[in-house]
Amino acid sequence: MQYDVAIIGGGPAGTTAGTLLKKYQPDLNVVILEREKFPRDHIGESQLPAISMILHEMGAWDKIEAANFPIKIGSTNRWGKVPELWDFEFYPSEKFEEQERPAKFEGQRRFTAFQVDRSIYDKILLDHAAECGVEVREQTTVKEILKTGDRVDGLTLADGDVVTAKHYLDASGHTGILRRAMGVTCEYPSTLQNIALWDYWQNAEWAVEIGVGATKIQVMSLGYGWIWFIPLGPTRTSIGLVVPAEYYKERGIRPEDLYMEALGQEERISGLITNATREGKFTSTKDWSFLSSRQSGENWFLIGESAGFADPILSAGMTMAHCGGREVACTILELEKGQHDSAWLREQFDLRQSQRVTSHIRFADFWYTANAQFQDIKECIQRIAGDAGLDLTPDHAWDWLARGGFIDEDLSTGVGGFSLLTVKGLSTVLADLPQRDPLSENNMFKLNLAGASVKERAEYSNGGIKACKCYVRGAKVLPVDGRFKMVIGMLQRSSSMDHIIPMITQFVESFPDSNVRYRAFTKTMEAFEALIADGWVIASCDPNKQLYRIEYHDQTIRLNKDTLH
Repeated sequence: MQYDVAIIGGGPAGTTAGTLLKKYQPDLNVVILEREKFPRDHIGESQLPAISMILHEMGAWDKIEAANFPIKIGSTNRWGKVPELWDFEFYPSEKFEEQERPAKFEGQRRFTAFQVDRSIYDKILLDHAAECGVEVREQTTVKEILKTGDRVDGLTLADGDVVTAKHYLDASGHTGILRRAMGVTCEYPSTLQNIALWDYWQNAEWAVEIGVGATKIQVMSLGYGWIWFIPLGPTRTSIGLVVPAEYYKERGIRPEDLYMEALGQEERISGLITNATREGKFTSTKDWSFLSSRQSGENWFLIGESAGFADPILSAGMTMAHCGGREVACTILELEKGQHDSAWLREQFDLRQSQRVTSHIRFADFWYTANAQFQDIKECIQRIAGDAGLDLTPDHAWDWLARGGFIDEDLSTGVGGFSLLTVKGLSTVLADLPQRDPLSENNMFKLNLAGASVKERAEYSNGGIKACKCYVRGAKVLPVDGRFKMVIGMLQRSSSMDHIIPMITQFVESFPDSNVRYRAFTKTMEAFEALIADGWVIASCDPNKQLYRIEYHDQTIRLNKDTLH
């Protein structure tokens, strides 16, 4: 019963960690302890494209694709300042090509995600971990965490056996078995306390079918909450209702009655389930965003929902679980190598996980406060916004978001898993955010590193960790790598847009493919704008110099065709 790594929980976080540990260091002895017998139902079925890359790295992509889950290319939303439907697309639906399935992880599929039946998905990943050499023990309950101070000494199982390991991972979900035992407290950055009510339906119609097996989830705002509609396969659909706990208490009716009432009130959803039948697995749970006060200890780590949870409106739960599992695997592999300082590795892991959860919670709060259609709970929403420090007026909303920084925890541009360009595009449907265009309104750009210190941040890749040089000033970080490094280099050579434009043009035109050129230009401009938004570049206008109109557009937000009919 002695292992190198013991993982509590066989969900996506645990299986990602176990699989990647065995992939990159096959001689490690890894065990997953799962209290249930798979398959079993679980919510959190809607993915983001970042997961696809991780599934590919795990060697599990082909198995997941073969399961014939719906391909998610985005969502159709009734949300924000207007009642019209609008679409958010990872990949433009009109460009999505007919393609036989199962398909390879290449081309257009690199930009898509899945909508998964967790009873099938989680079992595929658990079985895959076992095939990769992880010892999987189902129906195995951890009853007690043996510890000395901040060190875990072992895990006592329900049958009395004791499992010992060099490293322990808590992937037990909201239960947080190890988290609770180690006395880790939870912080609640948001005052928004929701409850989720859901059931599974058979033979509901898909709202839209694109190509072969591609669709969009439906997110429909009501006056007092919102409904999710997620096709999980050819016949099965997950349909749920999210409402503030305060509203539920005020109504004083049975949860199931509230659920059915909401589905009947939403015309689009009720039309899709006209000929559908419920499976009768109605379930409810609290949906409160939280963050663990720390993510690791002397020989243990928290991953997945045990580390934190963000409201499901952004479909981020599974992404955070897979990312956390991948990053903890890299961390343990580096601890085994001994080439990096162990305290630095843990510090970087804690920082990355905490920032990811906080970023998603912050942006989820904005999604709620920006929804003018929540008429019945205006006072509740306004109180949430005030507690979060958000002024709902358009002049201040962007500033509130910017306080969190637009160079995110993954050292890219954006917030809450959305790129900076997408966040700007959302202003057309979420709220009247001022359309700022600092690259076109200014022609002088000065690099501003005053007060910044140079630190090393972790970059996770191929089972290892590379130290990436970064400038850090308060909560803001500037990586000296990739597109940021290129923009910094340009600004060190010249502050004038007269000279910067030719440098950007030369770089972009070095790519022969027009699509690649457009992407390179867009990403470079996005990095440039993020540097300005986060205060690393001071922009100004010299009246004696020419202004340039810099146009790069977000292609992910558009009015839904159903609305235009």
